[in-house]
Amino acid sequence: MDDLNIQQLQDKLKSSAEGLSQSEAVRRLTEYGRNELADKKTNQILKFFTYFWGPIPWMIEAAVILSALAQHWPDFAIILVLLLANAVVGFWEEHQAGNAIAALKAKLAMKAQVKRDGQWTTVESRELVPGDVIHVRLGDIVPADARLLDGDPLQVDQSALTGESLPATRRCGEALFSGSIIRRGEIDAMVYATGANTFFGKTAELVQVAHSVSHFQQAVLKIGNVLILLALALVTVIIAVALLRGDPLLTTLQFALVLTVAAIPVAMPTVLSVTMAVGARQLTRKGAIVTRLAAIEELAGVDVLCSDKTGTLTQNTLTLGDPFSVDSSGDDSGQGRVIFAAALASRADNKDPIDRAVLDGLSDGQSLDGYQVVHFQPFDPVHKRTEATVRGLDGLDFKVTKGAPQVIVALSANGAQVKTAVESAINGFAARGFRSLGVARMDAEDHWQFLGVLPLFDPPREEAKTTIATAREMGVKVKMVTGDQLPIAQETAKKLGMGSLILDASGFGTTTTQPSELLAESIEKADGFAQVFPEHKYQIVDVLQRHGHIVGMTGDGVNDAPALKKADCGIAVAEATDAARSAASIVLMEPGLSVIIHAIKTSRKIFQRMNSYAIYRIAETLRVLLFMAGSILAFNFYPVTAAMIVMLALLNDGAILSIAYDNVHYNNEPERWNMRVVMGVAGVLGVIGVISAFGLFLLGERIFQLDRSHIQTLMYLKLSVAGHLTIFLTRTRGPFWSIRPSRVLLLAVCGTQLLATLIAVYGWFMPPLGWGWALFVWGYALAWFLINDRLKVLTYWILQPKRADGGNP
Repeated sequence: MDDLNIQQLQDKLKSSAEGLSQSEAVRRLTEYGRNELADKKTNQILKFFTYFWGPIPWMIEAAVILSALAQHWPDFAIILVLLLANAVVGFWEEHQAGNAIAALKAKLAMKAQVKRDGQWTTVESRELVPGDVIHVRLGDIVPADARLLDGDPLQVDQSALTGESLPATRRCGEALFSGSIIRRGEIDAMVYATGANTFFGKTAELVQVAHSVSHFQQAVLKIGNVLILLALALVTVIIAVALLRGDPLLTTLQFALVLTVAAIPVAMPTVLSVTMAVGARQLTRKGAIVTRLAAIEELAGVDVLCSDKTGTLTQNTLTLGDPFSVDSSGDDSGQGRVIFAAALASRADNKDPIDRAVLDGLSDGQSLDGYQVVHFQPFDPVHKRTEATVRGLDGLDFKVTKGAPQVIVALSANGAQVKTAVESAINGFAARGFRSLGVARMDAEDHWQFLGVLPLFDPPREEAKTTIATAREMGVKVKMVTGDQLPIAQETAKKLGMGSLILDASGFGTTTTQPSELLAESIEKADGFAQVFPEHKYQIVDVLQRHGHIVGMTGDGVNDAPALKKADCGIAVAEATDAARSAASIVLMEPGLSVIIHAIKTSRKIFQRMNSYAIYRIAETLRVLLFMAGSILAFNFYPVTAAMIVMLALLNDGAILSIAYDNVHYNNEPERWNMRVVMGVAGVLGVIGVISAFGLFLLGERIFQLDRSHIQTLMYLKLSVAGHLTIFLTRTRGPFWSIRPSRVLLLAVCGTQLLATLIAVYGWFMPPLGWGWALFVWGYALAWFLINDRLKVLTYWILQPKRADGGNP
């Protein structure tokens, strides 16, 4: 359709500048389908079978085959159950996590302004059809391929589609491609292609976003690799010794494989995805939608939060004060003329807070009826003003403009005459916390004449001061970022208790110049920044990151996108543009800073759960591996059978998923992945676990003189009970009772351990132990649990003495 002019396009689409009727749009939606790219549907059966393919499944499958060859049928059955259980649990949890994230992202569905039945309405972009007339403006992501109708040229960012680094100009009749971003201007356009038929749809592979792995996930996966290498090394030694002793080859290989499987953190990917997905749902309830799961960990570590002022720290409900008029008479009529001219340069349908405040400021005697806006140029961050061409009651056209006072003064023919008085008025308003808006009108000689200054007041949010104090207690420094003038920023910061060191960003220079060391230090020490342009935000984030900070940055405009991507955690505030939302890691659905603080608290809790799991997993692997290897090498005795190892892994991995729902307390300081502490605590718990296991082994054999088959059952129950009690040690930094576990975790652990006890007592797949010995094992394990708890607290005190205070790891 590129070769058709607008009229031919309208004829072909059977539409007009008035758009479609709702009934016709519904009919076309059925004909053309939704305006969205079809997701590649994965065959769920084939997806399920992928869980039987890979290094870990191969090892389990090899153990199944070896069990069959050795005719160890109980082992064969249990290992086969483990294989199927891992596949079912992994498939189901990944499926649930995927559904959860899809549901969250559905809340961020793009909207479009479309004309239906002659009226402008807002619909989801996926409901658009060819022939629809849409309205696009600054910050919008173009929802479908469209041709521009009558209006001023647009500046369009097509870099995601074409690689062009500079915005392109698009004029009436030219095409806008789906996925491009409006940088300047606003206009109506007619949709001619949707979904897979768009330029974006045909080149979708070129703009796929890579899924990054967070630092925390990388660290945990590295732990997994270390554990696998340790397991393989010890298993190699066991096989070599067994062969030298002349043990049966098949039995030795089967046991070695099963031991390796038990040592490998099979549940780790599942625990990661479940914990992150559960955390994302918790954040949604707080009004924050996560678009990238890895952002949860980054948000937990944020120690500097650069926050927009308007709408985040303030209410974004502007109120008009008494204007300053350059009219020497200084009467109400002069002030009324200033408000009236500003109202003519405003549009009610833009829902802009400044325009709304100006229009609300009209007196009862002032009416815009009869005045026709012939042309309207919307505000953009470059020119920093709006302009309207108006046809008056006398039929003559004139122009009015409003915007940044310094811009309007520079534009005006009388600017030099009024500059001193205007600056005095602006400073007076700023000292009282008012923003200033310059107003001018063009005279008969086509010269702009400055009329006056409108003061606008945006009061701080009621909870903002308390929230900032809470953030400070949590180790997060909040820095205000605003485009307002320095005195306004200082007054707002004073009211919010943020500090008085506010920098004027106009002196930062260009983003291409490297800031001096003195300027970089000033940025780090500053409490906030005034007269900030979008490019300054990127520079502020870069400097703070270079000084070792993990930075959160809020934004709402199209020009905030680079800073949101640059920040460790980009946060799009409520009512942000589509472009800002697409660049951010977290999107807020409610206004205010308190939503962000709630999100930080929640993300730190999620981090705690992952930290607990990492310590638990390392400690348990060390305990099982070292005890097994030591028993075989020192006593030529397999303390548990292959089937017992499989049941240990099955019960432990099944219950540990419940850690995603555990009760935790957030830390009052940003989280960092401290491998020294994690490995230190896990190492102590693991080694003490080996000592306690050998202690029970020697008691059973030397003191109570049990036969070796019953000792195996005894050791199975001990490893199971003591192993699961470990989670209650790793989930707190202080005594185990310092934080009550969640009901889900408690029920999961109690349920699996009741099952493990019944298996040992009644001898399912092993010699029966009886209730007397089972209670003895429980008592022994609980005694060591209390000893381990004291040793854990001591270890934290040695490794991190300042934080061994009863809090969480």
